[in-house]
Amino acid sequence: MNERRRFASKARLERSALVLAIGTACSAFGMALVACDADSPSTPGGDAGVEATTPEIEAGAEWRPVLDDLDGALLSVWGTSERDVWAVGGALGNGLDALVLRFDGTVWRRLAPGKTETFWWVHGTSPSDVWLVGEKGRITHWDGAAFTEVASGTGATLYGVWAAAPDDAWAVGGTPDQPSAANDVVLHWDGTSWKPEVLPETKGVALFKVWGSSASDLYIVGEAGTVWHRSGDAWKREAEGVATGRLTTVAGCGPSEVYAVGGRDLLVSNGTEWKRAEIDPLLLVNELNGVSCNGGRVVVVGGGSLKLRLVSGAWESDFGSEPYTDLHGAWADPSGAFWGAGGQFAASARPGAKRQGVIARHGVSTVPSVIAP
Repeated sequence: MNERRRFASKARLERSALVLAIGTACSAFGMALVACDADSPSTPGGDAGVEATTPEIEAGAEWRPVLDDLDGALLSVWGTSERDVWAVGGALGNGLDALVLRFDGTVWRRLAPGKTETFWWVHGTSPSDVWLVGEKGRITHWDGAAFTEVASGTGATLYGVWAAAPDDAWAVGGTPDQPSAANDVVLHWDGTSWKPEVLPETKGVALFKVWGSSASDLYIVGEAGTVWHRSGDAWKREAEGVATGRLTTVAGCGPSEVYAVGGRDLLVSNGTEWKRAEIDPLLLVNELNGVSCNGGRVVVVGGGSLKLRLVSGAWESDFGSEPYTDLHGAWADPSGAFWGAGGQFAASARPGAKRQGVIARHGVSTVPSVIAP
């Protein structure tokens, strides 16, 4: 699948009033993103477990809130399978503990890694090899039984992590909107320690996400439309002049289908050339924050209920469906379901205040909506 096909827009007409109401309420989030808050309530999903045989791409699939009103915002959702799902985040300066949730296909559990530094991203290679990165250079590893804090060598926030193997992982970060601060941060894990990776040039920009189709095909995105591509052992800049602002997430289905999003930019690469996706600009009602791809199916999430899906070559908008809150991270799971994670991550810090974190899922079946004690 690629952008050569003709994309069709299928936004629902009955949501047009909500587009006008919410789409005008966006505000910039100075750290990395732009979001839009709505006051509409959300309803938790059902309490049935995930059916492994359920084809989640069938007609009848819809977005449902799974968990909501959590004390911290959730910034990333990912899993090794639909029966091993992680969601991470935190209070973002409100003084509460970091938030880590795990779903085993039957129940949700809140894990306790300790400390207050918020986690911005999660990725790994197996249920016993999971990396979490976040504020103040925090890197935490899960080995299947316990968390371990691992030295990063930086005090900058780490916004993204991606692992190719237990001895090959990457993390990126920086200090948004402060060119003279710690920026252009790229770290590599070699199985023993995290070491800085020197890029061909420094741009004084924060780097937000890293993703690869393989260990030798890696992408990094960040402020000022930055796209770095590592092919083999060589880094090069790409997409210069294509993006208009900061790119917050990069992900793909393979080496010839890679997406990058941020602001109102939705970019796609065939592995050699970046261009803007062919999508009705009226669907880009709010800023785009997260993207994920699996099996040719793509999900994009953003501020104020923005949710887009690329299915069989057609962009479909689910704007106005629950949950109505801002979504930051997305994940397309192997069953065909889409996940989103968010909350009030754009609000100013207030000691002790909840950030009303939320997990949403698009599929036919429902998953439990209760966290086990």
